[in-house]
Amino acid sequence: MAGSGRERETLVVGRVVGDVLDPFVRTTNLRVSYGTRTVSNGCELKPSMVVNQPRVEVGGPDMRTFYTLVRICIYISMHRFL
Repeated sequence: MAGSGRERETLVVGRVVGDVLDPFVRTTNLRVSYGTRTVSNGCELKPSMVVNQPRVEVGGPDMRTFYTLVRICIYISMHRFL
């Protein structure tokens, strides 16, 4: 998320970076999709769309690198402070 395109990053525009997460530099790519639909910040998914497990692609072709994927529900966190 470095460089001049930072303002257009969906996590910055959606205020996830800054409000929920500290600013960071992206070191790898992450893609999540349900069937043919790619998930992005602000994407609304109906229960019928997520019946099957998502396809998660992390990083590139180097299979020697491992990652931990963590799901955060910011709405639950926000309700604690309201």
